[in-house]
Amino acid sequence: MAQTVRRIWPCVQFQFVTDVKGPVDLPVELDRRGERPMYQQLERTVRNAIRDGRLPAGARLPSSRALAAELGISRGVVTSAYDQLAAEGYLETRQGAPVRVARAVRAQPPRAPTPSLLERFAYDFGPGLPDLAGFPRDRWLRSLRSAWRESALDAVGYGDPRGVPELREALADYLRRVRGTVADPEHVLVCTGFRQGLSLTCRWLRANGIEHVALEDPGWHAHRLIVEEAGLAVTPVPVDAEGIDVVELARTGAEAVVVTPAHQFPTGAVLGARRRAALIEWAERGDRLVIEDDYDAELCRDRVGALQGLAPDRVLYIGSASKRLTPGMRLGWMLPPSWLSWALISAKAIEDAGSEIAGQLALAHFIAGGELERHLRRMRLRYGRRREALLAALSGALPDWRPSEATGGLHVLVALPNNLDEPTLLATAARHGVGIEGLSLHSYTGECAPGLVLGHAYMAEPAIERGVQLLREAAIAAHGS
Repeated sequence: MAQTVRRIWPCVQFQFVTDVKGPVDLPVELDRRGERPMYQQLERTVRNAIRDGRLPAGARLPSSRALAAELGISRGVVTSAYDQLAAEGYLETRQGAPVRVARAVRAQPPRAPTPSLLERFAYDFGPGLPDLAGFPRDRWLRSLRSAWRESALDAVGYGDPRGVPELREALADYLRRVRGTVADPEHVLVCTGFRQGLSLTCRWLRANGIEHVALEDPGWHAHRLIVEEAGLAVTPVPVDAEGIDVVELARTGAEAVVVTPAHQFPTGAVLGARRRAALIEWAERGDRLVIEDDYDAELCRDRVGALQGLAPDRVLYIGSASKRLTPGMRLGWMLPPSWLSWALISAKAIEDAGSEIAGQLALAHFIAGGELERHLRRMRLRYGRRREALLAALSGALPDWRPSEATGGLHVLVALPNNLDEPTLLATAARHGVGIEGLSLHSYTGECAPGLVLGHAYMAEPAIERGVQLLREAAIAAHGS
């Protein structure tokens, strides 16, 4: 077997001839000063060469003695690498026989990078995105380090499926003070976000004979997906300037309803006192359940208290860190009625045995230290400026588009001219590098005028202004198509 060795200090490169094909260039970078042991470096190089087909099945490798001599390394280094690869099934080694690549090994051609399932845009007006650049990373890291340092040794074991006690207590205190809820740490349930909270609830409803759930129309499209995934039918209930129409809700015969009373999505309506009282009366009169999605109330200009505080035995409150901090945190919280809490805790325990611990401990420290409230104050001001920038840009570039009365939060509902086709506009905007969301996505009946739900939290003011200019170009192109 012909072999060629080149030494490029501190690395070595060798070439050998296999019995199956011609010469094979197989660079082996044995860095004598590296942290990784040399036998692992050799092992990794040979394994990768087998996987990508450079060393085909049946190829004969140099003996451990010959390869060690050529590379100027200990024979034990080569033997350790060969033994590990043989144990994993990549090599065949027999006493007195040459070392070969295992006949059963099949090359794995290099894969192209896995594309994201999410479409990315240079200018993204998605209504669900907070300012990711505004996430206080340094403060969060301080909370994370402090939480690890102060936590007990068993804190990272299998814990209480409701969530770590520190976070449940911090949440209960925060929600009582800021959102006016009735919150008992014993009944707080930490989940991976609103979606999991609603999913657990819908499956419980289905198991207890409930067949359909009422949803606001228009309303967040994910509500419908989650409800239907649980095997329940959706009953849409119209929304007006005062929120959900409780009279129409009563006519549906539904036993449960999902509402966004503090900041209706996507219209921005706030459920007034009279409607709140009527909704609670509807729930109490028929032993029904109201599921409150409190997704961004602290970021709104008009901050009303949570509905749950008025009727904790009839309202299941769900909130999350997604809009308040960042969606990637995947942490949410539930305040179920006392009669429902054990069923949901059991379902959560069965599903995943509890949410991720490190993030819970960090969030508990973050809330207890006042960092969450300071962050929300900063973001409220920032989002207010960005909302004004969006409204000013729309007024200048697209004066016939009609934004709704903005109440804060992360988005604005915009009515489009009747002669502008919403799906065509969405497709044209995407080709211009602008991501927008149509109102029709959130309409269950499809009986809605053309409109957009434009987020203004994610991008800075200059990007918002440029994005609106591109939207204008897209609207002109869509109108002419």
